[in-house]
Amino acid sequence: MADLAGLTAELLARFEALGAARIEAGILQPAETLLDLYGEDIRARAYVTQDPLRGEQMLRPDFTVPVVQMHMAESAEPARYTYAGPVFRRQEQDADRANEYPQVGYEVFDRGAPELVEAEIFAAFYQALEGLPVTPVMGDIAILAAAVDGLETIPARKAALKRHMWRPARFRDLLDRYTAAPQARDEVEGGPEIGLRTAAEVESRAARLRAEAAVPPLPEAAADRLEAVLDVSGPARDALAALKGLMADLPGIALDVARLEARIEAMAVAGVDVDQVQFEGSYGRTSMEYYDGFVFGFQADGVDQPVATGGRYDALTQALGAGRDVPAVGGVLRPDLMLALMEAGR
Repeated sequence: MADLAGLTAELLARFEALGAARIEAGILQPAETLLDLYGEDIRARAYVTQDPLRGEQMLRPDFTVPVVQMHMAESAEPARYTYAGPVFRRQEQDADRANEYPQVGYEVFDRGAPELVEAEIFAAFYQALEGLPVTPVMGDIAILAAAVDGLETIPARKAALKRHMWRPARFRDLLDRYTAAPQARDEVEGGPEIGLRTAAEVESRAARLRAEAAVPPLPEAAADRLEAVLDVSGPARDALAALKGLMADLPGIALDVARLEARIEAMAVAGVDVDQVQFEGSYGRTSMEYYDGFVFGFQADGVDQPVATGGRYDALTQALGAGRDVPAVGGVLRPDLMLALMEAGR
């Protein structure tokens, strides 16, 4: 019977055989970097402590950020990395959900054809999970972002929608607000300054609100087209056909839909049974915000967390690389969940 240490070693060896260098990442990570990237939301999910010399530190909530920092500092390209170790997430609503669990990861930094690199990553995870009762799922955040970019509205509204793509409820609220008729606002002249905001800051905010109120509402049809992208669901090739059908009204998604088609075909060449891969237009929208394109996961019935997840995070490399970016794709496996599935199947 496989044990956790043995399975972890087997997965690391599998990725090393694909050319990955094995690396280590510190368990304590500077909180400032993560807070700059994700805002205060990350505090609700991470264990934060105060170091008298190093300031705020976090128990490692994931590996991707330290791996990207290391890669951007060393600048070796192309590069492949693998790693293993525990990550830590606070659980305030579900006492049965683990707050410490192991991950094994595989990350690729490569300027080659993006669809081929994405297919390589997906196939590596697909093969690592072969024989387990999991369902492969993928999505594409870039398609939704392109649909938002195609809206006929002011840049500030597009930016707000893209910023909240990972918060479905907030995204929906914004769409509702932008499609509603603007509400008249009463303004009060003068008065005492109360609170921390200065009069100039209050006036600047009021000016933005006045400018937004003057913007025509977004047509309901435009919001419906965004919802249609999110509602696409089904086997990968069927979903591709559905997205192509939306291109007449959303021409801005054409490039990313073409990339999806190339990715599906590259997966098939890499040995993936793409007829078994599900595509969901909304997939990945509750993951950490660094994914900005292709996203994927492997789900198992009766397991409340994915057995594996991953995706593309080009923008993260730019954020951590002082303006220099490197195309990057990666993902993580949960060897503990894999082991549980193996034992359940015996």
